[in-house]
Amino acid sequence: MSSAAPLIRHLGLVPYEPTWRAMQRFTDERDQSTPDEIWMVEHPPIFTLGLNASREHLLAPGDIPVIQIDRGGQVTYHGPGQLVIYPLINLKRQALGVRQLVVALENAIIAYAGELGLAARGSRDAPGVYVGAAKLASIGLRIRRGASYHGLALNVSLDLQPFERINVCGYRGLAVTRLADLCGVSDVRTAAGGLEPHLMRELGFTAQRADPQTAHSAISTDLQAVSSR
Repeated sequence: MSSAAPLIRHLGLVPYEPTWRAMQRFTDERDQSTPDEIWMVEHPPIFTLGLNASREHLLAPGDIPVIQIDRGGQVTYHGPGQLVIYPLINLKRQALGVRQLVVALENAIIAYAGELGLAARGSRDAPGVYVGAAKLASIGLRIRRGASYHGLALNVSLDLQPFERINVCGYRGLAVTRLADLCGVSDVRTAAGGLEPHLMRELGFTAQRADPQTAHSAISTDLQAVSSR
């Protein structure tokens, strides 16, 4: 199916917790007429633990903050140079089940990687996208009130060393890779622009881009409001 395009917000580098709280607020306040949105961001360094994640997978977090959140999955790392995409989608309206949403996100990254000359694949055992045995992108979602939040993280040019401080996604010794090493793409905005049409297609939307400045201003106000509570 193809439905009205979501509002795409390019937010730049934003703190993790206020962004998470803004996603929760958006999901709790939306109704059946609320347009879907997709937020594209980077975060300062942080480890996030899923709802039922075990802290034993935090090996040596050091000075990087750790936060327990309400997505599925175990522990992962976010940092500058990683493209994080949050699809805030009414799943019933878009005729997507949870498994279909995960596969759509994986397939969008696989298609973009293929455009860059990379042979990538998804995994049913450990959701995400891999090139060879190394993880290129992670996926972790939460569904509430029939809508999705949290999303996917694509490694573009971020420092990979912090991944050595955790069991990535709960798997001991799992290797991690990034586009900068695989194909030379090192700019997050370039990766966002390249991935966007694949994401729209796989999610069943008609592609449309929001004005970046307007979108950034709108969501920044919401983030400030959430973080000041």
